[in-house]
Amino acid sequence: MSINRTMDEVNFEEALWQVYTCSRTLNKQAWDNEGVEIVVDEALVNLKVAELLVINSRKEAYPSLQDQADMQFHDLANGTTTWQDAIQAVKDAYPKPV
Repeated sequence: MSINRTMDEVNFEEALWQVYTCSRTLNKQAWDNEGVEIVVDEALVNLKVAELLVINSRKEAYPSLQDQADMQFHDLANGTTTWQDAIQAVKDAYPKPV
């Protein structure tokens, strides 16, 4: 990946790979395995970009698995909802795109 690319371009390219079966991409264009250019639906790819941004943001925001296991242990022992509250806070902060 080129260091000059913006985050949007990287996300758009990643989304292209997930939306279409392509052998290569460049500047928001994609080509299939036979080298034929794919007609890119930017709206569809942008929806995938939004989905990827939520996924990546949630991954960074969730407590570690060790912390989650500790929360669940203490919630069971104490009748609290610490783990559920922590997970819900992340989901609320980074809702899935509609």
